[in-house]
Amino acid sequence: METDTTRKLSQVTKNNLSDLAYQQLRRALMRSELPPGERLRLRPLSKHLGISATPIREALIRLVSENALKLDARGTAVVPLLKLAELREIQSLRIMLEGEAGTQAAQRITSAELEALRAIQHEIADCHATEDFDRALLLNEKFHFGVITASGMPINYQILETLWMRCGPILSHLYDTGNFSWAVHPHDVVLEGLETQDGAMVREAIRRDIIEGGQSLIDYLSAQENPPMARRASR
Repeated sequence: METDTTRKLSQVTKNNLSDLAYQQLRRALMRSELPPGERLRLRPLSKHLGISATPIREALIRLVSENALKLDARGTAVVPLLKLAELREIQSLRIMLEGEAGTQAAQRITSAELEALRAIQHEIADCHATEDFDRALLLNEKFHFGVITASGMPINYQILETLWMRCGPILSHLYDTGNFSWAVHPHDVVLEGLETQDGAMVREAIRRDIIEGGQSLIDYLSAQENPPMARRASR
């Protein structure tokens, strides 16, 4: 049976169907369109993507091998819930890798790329004002990977895509407590650092964005691993 989440996947119409199905599923994971616990069954995916089960099965196996999906007792691919320790490790890696990308981007970014990032951040601010958090999540990803692209580091880009894919299913909880209360959004500091070619400023703003912006994800996973009932019972 088709679910609301699988309906968000676009139909595959080109050659190399396994790779295209993989990219569709990978993108959906990155964008929090497939939540933890979602079972990815071959028949509804085949119907929605418009391709046979074989390339979809190959794509799912590939994602399982990357630990982006798990297999349940029946062999069905399931979106796993990230562990708190895994999220902390991903955050540490992102700070290093995105920080380096930001430092490099400060020296390499073009005027057109900088203006595109400004436009994205302006739209993010509009989304925050209207509490359109789904749109804000997509734009946040676009902003971060815009900086990474400007760094001219394609291998780093690929690694970071995988890290974002691993934590993507829980990103919908980024706004669990509503809007952030930053006096100055870290993205605005990133933009200032890029404009003035201050790589250290960009690196620090990215670190702050990942740590402070991701606190709601830490809180969410902490509650999942140690729910209130369990905490009371242990006293």
